[in-house]
Amino acid sequence: MQPKTAFFLKKIGVVLNGRKARKEKRVCSIGGQAVLEGVMMRGERSVATAVRSPSGEITIESSRFTPLKEKNIFYRLPFFRGVFNLFSQLFQGTAILLRSAEVYGDFEEPTKFEKFLAKKLKINPKSLMMGLSVVLGVALAVALFMLLPNFLAGLIFSIPEIADTHIALQSLTEGAIMLLIFILYVLFTNAFKELRRLYRYHGAEHKVISCYEAGLELTVENARGMKTAHPRCGTTFTFIVLCASILVFALINWALKEIGILKYSSLVNSFIKLPVKLVFVPIIAGISYEILKFLARFDNPFVKLLRAPGMLLQKLTTKEPDDEMIEVAIAAFKKVMEMDSDPSVPETKFKISVPYDVARNKIAKKVKEESDIDWLFCEILNVKRSSLNAIKSIEWEKFEKIDKLADEIEKGKPLQYVLGYTEFYGYKISVNKNVLIPRPETELLCEEAIKRSKGKSVLELCTGSGAAAIAIKLGGAREVIATDISPQAIEVAKANALLNGAGIKFVVSDMFEGVEGKYDVIVCNPPYIPSKDIENLDREVKEHEPRLALDGGEDGLKFYRIIADRYKDYLNPGGCVLLEVGIGQAEEVVKIFNCGEILKDYASIDRIIIING
Repeated sequence: MQPKTAFFLKKIGVVLNGRKARKEKRVCSIGGQAVLEGVMMRGERSVATAVRSPSGEITIESSRFTPLKEKNIFYRLPFFRGVFNLFSQLFQGTAILLRSAEVYGDFEEPTKFEKFLAKKLKINPKSLMMGLSVVLGVALAVALFMLLPNFLAGLIFSIPEIADTHIALQSLTEGAIMLLIFILYVLFTNAFKELRRLYRYHGAEHKVISCYEAGLELTVENARGMKTAHPRCGTTFTFIVLCASILVFALINWALKEIGILKYSSLVNSFIKLPVKLVFVPIIAGISYEILKFLARFDNPFVKLLRAPGMLLQKLTTKEPDDEMIEVAIAAFKKVMEMDSDPSVPETKFKISVPYDVARNKIAKKVKEESDIDWLFCEILNVKRSSLNAIKSIEWEKFEKIDKLADEIEKGKPLQYVLGYTEFYGYKISVNKNVLIPRPETELLCEEAIKRSKGKSVLELCTGSGAAAIAIKLGGAREVIATDISPQAIEVAKANALLNGAGIKFVVSDMFEGVEGKYDVIVCNPPYIPSKDIENLDREVKEHEPRLALDGGEDGLKFYRIIADRYKDYLNPGGCVLLEVGIGQAEEVVKIFNCGEILKDYASIDRIIIING
């Protein structure tokens, strides 16, 4: 063939086949649904929902399902398959709507009732909510599109002058009322900003599907040029259902009248007809589904004429989307295509993020101290306190961890026990219910001990978590022996020493009872709260910290007297004793020892007693 002839025939082919830029029209089995700030796409064996999160990211959740054609033949029979599709998509659509709300900011605290359902009855509140939503949705549809038209038609034809009108006219009137209510209902939903936005995502869904069917590459630019209406839209299906309902209900009305059941007033007759019509709803769904499938197979003028009313109604349920909405719809469509074509592609879950300010406000309702809130976020997010202001959002899983910790603090548990550790003198110290939480003022005791113990031997009594002993050992002491009456406390102290690399000998001992030898420095922060005052302590202290580490006897000075009586047997010549005391106890302790230098803490409170041997 000559080159010119080939070129000429090629040109003729372009003209005959339409615009050069377009590829061959493709058949698409993918359908969709608009959700909150996103689009769900459903393919032959997978479903994907793409949602734009508050932070602007597109997050996708996808899953697989067994198509009806691979199930029992009963699911594939004409008319029956329409019923199964209707109810399965009703439940799935509701579930996805609720799920998309979680992505976009449904961060409300569970109610007491929801907690009761989850804890006592083992019922998932979200599953219950989905079921109730479906039931209420069906009930609303029955009330609006069956009960109300039935009632109003009965009311109209209860007027004596037209009571004997032919049943066909009554049925047509009922159908007209049904259509009018539907149109008014759709117009009413357009009054809400949120639903208008949902309708824009509906338009994005249609544009992307049409773009693919037109044989174009799935890009925002190509999809933007498509129409917002689509022949397989749910709005069209709803209109077909309404039309099928009019025909079926007209036959029901005629049949009931012929067999003599409708022998009362029109108003009473309307309530007799209602339960019979409800029985026929699945049949109407099956008929409507088959009509929709039939209309989707052809694109001739006659079919377009039949589809025209439904396409016209879509002007109310679809709106022009912006480019970001189209981008979301494309993401969902591509995910379904990928999963349908490749069974190895894994299912995905939404990446749900909580805006930082929202998360912080929720935690602040449970935790009152700003510094405690900071610690919680720093701990779970693994960031420094100075970096918190730069955080825009946090992952849902991490927020849940913070929220659970906040619940414990709300119940009175100290932050340090909630986190399982505290910072003391620059070291990380693990703490639990068996040991007292080291206080900042005890760091002053350690400073004085470190000054006097470099290269020397130290005995610490009432070590608790081992925090002071660790600071002293790592501060330069040659040898540190630490004791406590509580075996559980000694276990915590040993773990802390290992964690911080401090070589300390720990002994379970009631003060000096298990101690041997003499030491250059004796250090002790004993229990010093008078027994009668413990019940007046803060809730966090009296309910969670060990009483053994708090109770200092009747006047709080019990352990100072024990030390005063025996310290000389364990102190080397030239050594010293360092003690921490409670508020207002310094002078009394000095009297017990008949000597002593008093040092103030960071709040100018007499806190440390130094006794030179």
